[in-house]
Amino acid sequence: MKIKVLLLNPPFLDRYSKSSRSPAVTKSATVYYPLWLSYAAGVLDQKGYELKIIDAPARRLKRQETLEMIEEFQPGLVVIDTSTGSINSDLAFTKKIKEAMPEVKTCLVGTHVSATVPEILPRRADFVDFIARHEYDYTLPELAEAIGGSRELSDVQGISYCENGVLKENGDRPYIENLDELPFVTRVYEKYLDYRDYFYAHVSYPTVSFFSSRGCPSRCMYCMYSQVMFGKKYRKRSAKNIFDEVRYVAAHFPDVKEILIDDDNFSVDQNNVQEFCRLMIQNRVKLKWVAECRVTLTYETMVLMRRAGCRLIVTGYESGSQKILDNMHKGITLEQSRKFNDAAKKARMRIHGCFMVGNPGETKETLYETLRFAKTLKMDTVQFFPLMVYPGTEAYEWAKSNHYIKAKSYRDWLQKNGEHNCVIETEELSAQDLVDFCNIARKQFYLRPGYILMKAGQCLTSKDDLVRTAKAFAKFWRYLFAPAGGQKRLNR
Repeated sequence: MKIKVLLLNPPFLDRYSKSSRSPAVTKSATVYYPLWLSYAAGVLDQKGYELKIIDAPARRLKRQETLEMIEEFQPGLVVIDTSTGSINSDLAFTKKIKEAMPEVKTCLVGTHVSATVPEILPRRADFVDFIARHEYDYTLPELAEAIGGSRELSDVQGISYCENGVLKENGDRPYIENLDELPFVTRVYEKYLDYRDYFYAHVSYPTVSFFSSRGCPSRCMYCMYSQVMFGKKYRKRSAKNIFDEVRYVAAHFPDVKEILIDDDNFSVDQNNVQEFCRLMIQNRVKLKWVAECRVTLTYETMVLMRRAGCRLIVTGYESGSQKILDNMHKGITLEQSRKFNDAAKKARMRIHGCFMVGNPGETKETLYETLRFAKTLKMDTVQFFPLMVYPGTEAYEWAKSNHYIKAKSYRDWLQKNGEHNCVIETEELSAQDLVDFCNIARKQFYLRPGYILMKAGQCLTSKDDLVRTAKAFAKFWRYLFAPAGGQKRLNR
């Protein structure tokens, strides 16, 4: 018997982006697609399951309204996405589902529960039936088969559950090697979601987002995707498969302005990237796109990417101190970052730069090395944020072992409004120091006359730039002009 499956991003805070690498309500009003629920939905759909996706934060659904939608669908399995900052709320809503529908099976997924199984089970086994760990695309249909009676639970790899009050953890599921076999996630968006609900501040609206690879060979100590969800082994879709999904978007989403290829590192295999670009150029596909790349991306590849429609690259510079880069295992040098930025300028490629403060060894001096370094780079947009440490990562273990985590509960990972909250304090820097610095750095970077003139020129010559900038600025302006409480204390 095939049961109905409901995939749920449960109600929490409106516009809370759980699929972000650092889940929160963003200052720029960005709302991520429920990416991993959607990829799993594609596999379930392919296997003939009747299913539904409810993304409550994106749709601004309240708890009672969401519960009524679940009851109306009458699923046999509800799959609930989780994150660190929302986990208490996620668990509370899972309990409500179980109280309203005692026969339904519940399964938690996501980064947080993958790293914290013993914290959740067996204590909450009365309303949490299963946890599907790590990459769960093929775990869910097998679990649905077991619930439907056509498979033994013990045969389902990658799940944790309780049996007679005892925690059972089946062996890990091997990571998917052939990503080309996965259905296009954009087909799932078309069938089960409304793409107009999702917005990325650095990408033209409306947009769709997908991944072209999983796993990352880099050793960055903070990344929960590579350490908790998808592993260090890099697995990529073929250039032809990526190109075919772009063509699908062009044909089925005619008003989409731009695609976000949201990989941890799109450019690990630059030969594959170049082949994809040649397919775009040869077939004259005009759809614009944005990708995330390391500073090891070459000028030659950038030129092809630009010709193939890539408008902007998102890259993690992270720090202006080589010592801090080494401490966080970033695996890049400041010289590589400078050469990358020069190459991007030469290739006429825009850059969204990311900087992270509070890593091992950080001091007030290294903070300002980072700000000075950021000001020397030509970037279209930039973000400064404190290190966020999540269970299952090396950064979390470092902070925990040194007693740097000052949070009383996981809810403290967020402010009351859902924005990021810094939870670490070191001997050198308090949490407030890190937050104040990010506010100061953001203000000093964006309010420079040269930057304002550059951005004004873009808006005057491009309607897309004007719309994107205006929408982001409408949400972001209060963070630029609000007084920085610690400015006198931190300015040097």
